[in-house]
Amino acid sequence: MRLVHLDLKGAAPRVSYLEQVFPLLSQLGANGVLIEYEDMFPFKGELEILRSPYAYSEEDIERIQQLAEQHKLEVVPLVQTFGHVEFILKHEKYQHLREVERFPNSFNPHVPDTLALLKSILSQVIEKHRRSTWIHIGADEVFHLGEGMDSKNWMSHHKGDVGTMYLKHIKEVLGFLTAQFWGLRVLMWDDMLRKISVGALRGEGTGWHLCQAPPMHPLCARPGRRHTQRQQEPMPCPGGTWLSGKREVGPPCPPCAHRAVLARCCLSLSHRYDHYSVLCELLPVSIPSLAICLQTLVNGGFTEEAKRKVLDVLGLDSVQLEQSTCEGRGAFPGVEIYHMVEQVNGHLKESILKALEEESAIKGWFSPYHRKRHFGNPRNMESFGSKVLKLHEDWESFVRDLREQLERIYFPDTVEEWLEENVNPYLDQLRDLVRDYR
Repeated sequence: MRLVHLDLKGAAPRVSYLEQVFPLLSQLGANGVLIEYEDMFPFKGELEILRSPYAYSEEDIERIQQLAEQHKLEVVPLVQTFGHVEFILKHEKYQHLREVERFPNSFNPHVPDTLALLKSILSQVIEKHRRSTWIHIGADEVFHLGEGMDSKNWMSHHKGDVGTMYLKHIKEVLGFLTAQFWGLRVLMWDDMLRKISVGALRGEGTGWHLCQAPPMHPLCARPGRRHTQRQQEPMPCPGGTWLSGKREVGPPCPPCAHRAVLARCCLSLSHRYDHYSVLCELLPVSIPSLAICLQTLVNGGFTEEAKRKVLDVLGLDSVQLEQSTCEGRGAFPGVEIYHMVEQVNGHLKESILKALEEESAIKGWFSPYHRKRHFGNPRNMESFGSKVLKLHEDWESFVRDLREQLERIYFPDTVEEWLEENVNPYLDQLRDLVRDYR
């Protein structure tokens, strides 16, 4: 399985853009999409409070699955069940479920309402993904686990540690999925498990089956490349549950299928690091990088064959890995945004700061002091006026075009946020200067 993880904590694309992207993913070697909806899922009933104003509709969810099926991509929904639940715990209604009262990052696993809420969320998501044979329960980066009073009391009374407490909660989630959705297989991230000793994983009452990772590295098709020592340690495998590493993938085998050990690799396209952070790179801008990664997985390395495939599919002339650059017009979905973001990153800040800081007439005759008090010598002001006005109009025209392109792919909140973070800090300085000049 070569999954592309669409993390929709921010910059969730319109379904019309996924219609263009899914065939590209399939062509480049992906055979599945791991979709972390977060607040983009159309929750109903008491859970409706979790929905973004721009959440996908039920029809959208069905259309996404039809598109995936059409392009031979297996859909794996991802529901965070421990950490990364800010979109839930930010609401006053669910604040009592926080591990630490001040922080909305992680669930308190000792409050009965936590598991009850998770059952409801999982049930709604799975119900809308009846084609899927996999569910991903996240469970990564459970910050502050063990710091809440309930957890401290539990560890004290049960002579346990954070690791056994973590496994206890995971087992409860898996128990619900096993009982309620027979045959559904489960994936989870592995980072929290790396911190747990083998002894703890073998602890009494955990119910975890341990199996040995195979000697061949899962990201390499050539035999003989051994795992690191950490990867050679036994890895937990509760029934049909598999681990999926964001960085290193150790593929354990389920007890019922020891003969066939399959590597599962997930390439994450994080749109935010958490619900509150700024946006990461936009999907159209990351497509060349994603294409290189997918073809590297398919070919066991970034071979000449892989490079030719990437250039051919994306319509590029060349890629330079060391410089992280691509040359050529490109012919992939959103390529216009790719080039326009290059312009923003490479020229917007530089051109504006150069005009404002290196123009002697501005520094000498149109300083913040002059502008605040509305006076200046017209002779000196006219020496820089036409140049500044031209720069301003060129960038405003560019941003209008960029906004139009962004609106074709993204919802209004994403467009506004991206422009606020990446364009306005610099363009607003020029806008203010032009306003005062006029």
